[in-house]
Amino acid sequence: MAEESSSAAAEIGQQKYYGHKLKEMSRRAFEDLENFWSEIAENLVWFKKWDKVLEWDPPFARWFVGGVLNASYNALDANIKKGLKNKVAYFWEGEEGKTRTLTYYQLWKEVNKFANVLKKLGVKKGDRISIYLPMIPELPIAMLAAARIGALHSVVFSGFSAEALANRINDAEAKILITADGLYRRGKVIPLKKNADEALKLTKSVEKVIVVKRVGLEDTPMTEGRDYWWDDLMKDAEPYCPPEPMEATDPLFILYTSGTTGKPKGVVHSTGGYLVWVWATLKWAFDLKPDDIWWCTADIGWITGHSYIVYGPLLHGVTQIMYDGAPDYPAPDRWWEIVEKYGVTALYTAPTAIRMHMKFGEQWAKKHDLSTLRILGTVGEPINPEAWKWYYEIIGNDRCPIIDTWWQTETGGFMISPAAGIDLVPLKPGSATFPLPGIAVDVVNEDGEPVKPYERGYLVVLAPWPGMLMTLWRDPERYKEVYWSKFQPNSKLKFPIQPPAVYYTGDYAMKDEEGYLWLMGRADDVIKVAGHRIGTAEVESAFVSHPAVAEAAVIGKPDPVKGETIVAFIILKSGYSPSEELRKELRTWIRKVIGPVATPEAIFFVSSLPKTRSGKIMRRLLKAIVSGKQLGDITTLEDASSIEEAKRAVESLRKSMGEGKS
Repeated sequence: MAEESSSAAAEIGQQKYYGHKLKEMSRRAFEDLENFWSEIAENLVWFKKWDKVLEWDPPFARWFVGGVLNASYNALDANIKKGLKNKVAYFWEGEEGKTRTLTYYQLWKEVNKFANVLKKLGVKKGDRISIYLPMIPELPIAMLAAARIGALHSVVFSGFSAEALANRINDAEAKILITADGLYRRGKVIPLKKNADEALKLTKSVEKVIVVKRVGLEDTPMTEGRDYWWDDLMKDAEPYCPPEPMEATDPLFILYTSGTTGKPKGVVHSTGGYLVWVWATLKWAFDLKPDDIWWCTADIGWITGHSYIVYGPLLHGVTQIMYDGAPDYPAPDRWWEIVEKYGVTALYTAPTAIRMHMKFGEQWAKKHDLSTLRILGTVGEPINPEAWKWYYEIIGNDRCPIIDTWWQTETGGFMISPAAGIDLVPLKPGSATFPLPGIAVDVVNEDGEPVKPYERGYLVVLAPWPGMLMTLWRDPERYKEVYWSKFQPNSKLKFPIQPPAVYYTGDYAMKDEEGYLWLMGRADDVIKVAGHRIGTAEVESAFVSHPAVAEAAVIGKPDPVKGETIVAFIILKSGYSPSEELRKELRTWIRKVIGPVATPEAIFFVSSLPKTRSGKIMRRLLKAIVSGKQLGDITTLEDASSIEEAKRAVESLRKSMGEGKS
């Protein structure tokens, strides 16, 4: 894959290699760590400067020790003092067509008032606030208000079930819950407050509930003495709230991982290190300009939204798009309509969304003027070269570089990414290129030793970075076990900071001969066929490279002889129809692209795949369907109809070909 894409890189983008600047910054980040990060941190407003840049006691890091600042002040007050008072912070668009515009001053006023609402309800520094809202302006307002008074926000994705919400409230022991009467999804109204009430039956810590009127549901249940309407509380709120001085090492927020299996992990991010990191990484990767219109299509319920819809862009004084709705409703060109309407210049989205638009066909994008776009980005999973090229050619019109970013909830911000703001190297479709300054990574084998070029291994990080998680909420032992115990330091690895420690990302990767990094999906997304370990991402990418395939999900099915066999669920592009001939053609294609060992036992054609609202394919549900087992927890599932369709596809093929011969 990497070798083929390398030759294509010469034609795509036509960038000249200026890698020496990126290498020099990366070298200085470790050779002169104190001065390097001090210079970066000076871009924020500090009430008191730090005493020490880093205290490193593996695996715990404390950044900018002794420094005092406030996240809300840096995101809002600092921009107003720079003269950005009347600059638009958010253009908001609702699925149903409603729009709102908030300038930095208007946003500042709302945040101050809501911070005083929280204080009046008894919220103090260090208290936790759970936020269960759709993508409406009240969501970043609530986050910034919490940060202004030193409370920790814990945003819970609005697509989660009552039980999932309750689990997160209970773990954080949240004092306040902020929710809405309902939300829109593909034209339907979902009664969010009713979900919240079900969750509250399973919790004890919540004292007050604040409800935003999003859809105007008349039958919204309200408990007297506990529940309040947002608007009613804001009417009499004081207009200014002094920002709470926060230690750089104080926690800013808790964000729980999806928890589709096992107990959710409460990832805790600091105030100082996290803010410095999201400021730096957004500048380095996307090189945003004062007149840019930035659109990150993620939900704020995930880390992407925290870092690159709320904190990162606001720290830079950027104007953003915020959209509350489905990407293909009421028509498949809704996104492109928004890009044209607001003149979006920088678009950051997920490969799964790109493949969805590929399925609809390029005609939907070509209906709109996308000429304002100057830079594109991807996040959430490795992007296959075919989707990369479609994004580059159809959306970017062969002229917008693609910033393919690798990072995690735990890392706080971009880790591996093209650096348009430093030194844009030639791009290779499917590669996230190189680590950003201050990030030391390697790819290792089971023994923790570096692998050779083109050998797959585990991606590891070899030094602390400012945006790293502080710990897991009230569970430091689990933090050590999950992230720092798989590999022990050895002499074959180069550690730029002492004492050495190895952070395990849980992802597969490889390097090519030029050092470009290729992410290959989660290490636990592996199928073992007759002793051969095959990554699901590798097989899915091979399927999507076929001209008929828009998207693929690959799973392993238990087999008494081979251990596992490969099963694929395929979404076809517009203009192609399911057939036995196409099924045979795809089998032959996989044999050719990967090899006979990867030949799928079964191929099922579907129109949708079970995914979380963040776009991640829920392969375990497909495994359960194929194996005839219970589905288990489906609280993160976006569309239940995808499950029923997958069941019908499996049953239909079995009936037509005989059980076990699909």
